[in-house]
Amino acid sequence: MAAQGIEVLHGRAELRDRQRVTVGGTTVTAGRIVLATGAGPVVPTIPGLDGFDILTNENVFDLRSQPRSLAVLGGGPIGCELAQAMARLGTTVSIIEAADRLLAKEEPEASAVVERALRADGITTHIGTSLERVEPTDGGARLHLSDGANLEVERVLVAVGRRPVTEGLNLEGVGVETDDRGFIRTEATMATTVRGVYAVGDVTGRLPFTHAAARMGLIAATNALSSWRRLRPQRFETAAIPWITFTDPEVGHVGATEAEAAEHGGRVAVVPFEALDRAIASDRTDGYLKLVVGPRPLLGNVAGGRVLGATVVGPAAGEVIHEVALAIRTGMFAGRLAQTVHAYPSWSMAVQIAAGQLFFEIDGRGHRPAQAD
Repeated sequence: MAAQGIEVLHGRAELRDRQRVTVGGTTVTAGRIVLATGAGPVVPTIPGLDGFDILTNENVFDLRSQPRSLAVLGGGPIGCELAQAMARLGTTVSIIEAADRLLAKEEPEASAVVERALRADGITTHIGTSLERVEPTDGGARLHLSDGANLEVERVLVAVGRRPVTEGLNLEGVGVETDDRGFIRTEATMATTVRGVYAVGDVTGRLPFTHAAARMGLIAATNALSSWRRLRPQRFETAAIPWITFTDPEVGHVGATEAEAAEHGGRVAVVPFEALDRAIASDRTDGYLKLVVGPRPLLGNVAGGRVLGATVVGPAAGEVIHEVALAIRTGMFAGRLAQTVHAYPSWSMAVQIAAGQLFFEIDGRGHRPAQAD
């Protein structure tokens, strides 16, 4: 930062007005201000939990000794990733998830594949179950669950959500509004409710990913510093931003789910990896690619329609998903994916095959109307 002429001040910042920020005894004046304070882990109010030395995604990496047993509270991406990592290191792991499946924001089929993989790694899952009480023991804690089970564990890792880091910023004092969860309200331009003040990243409550925050930052900086862009500002759009859950297998997702596309006459084509030669050769057939498309205004499903989304579950899902992200970003006809030659045998051939299924059957598989959950 210093090499680029950027001054860095260490300390807690407080907004004085829309053009002044104080850090310790220093006041910084600027025509534009960007708030990028991020988010931290939510710790739920559960009897006995506040008196226990819990782990989160932030301090788990400070461990200097491996816990013999671990309960993970929350079966979202962070919970599943860390649970699997710890299990593969040799820790006995249990996941407690209140929803009716793991990775509740993903397609149901993706949740099922990941749960099978976690169980194969020896992880016990308590689905549709909540933690009711924590009781300290000599070696850790006894967890009392809503399904009547009791777990004896050495450590507890909490991964049930994120909260915005805004304490001490004086948002209310300068008029920066927040939503009912405390996240800073922003327009798609990343502007807050105060002129000249922008917010980006996790503190906005939008997509909580590093790459999404980077995109928000670029948009905020461009809109803040360009006079022309203030007349026609850039906007943050989520449709083409992918996300990946780095379990094994990975889960890659971008755009609309099947249930969302069902509301707009969408179609889906699925390639099970048991029919994909690369997956067969790699002996990793427990996965799939689902391509979601929808009709265009006036043109309908001509040339396959418009690419709306995809979910990929498999060893290279985090790489394969970006081709579909590009298709969404450019408003591509789905037929273009079918026409693009893919090297054989590769994981990404699943994209070409799925797109081809929109036009004719391949190995007995075609497409079907999108269905609600």
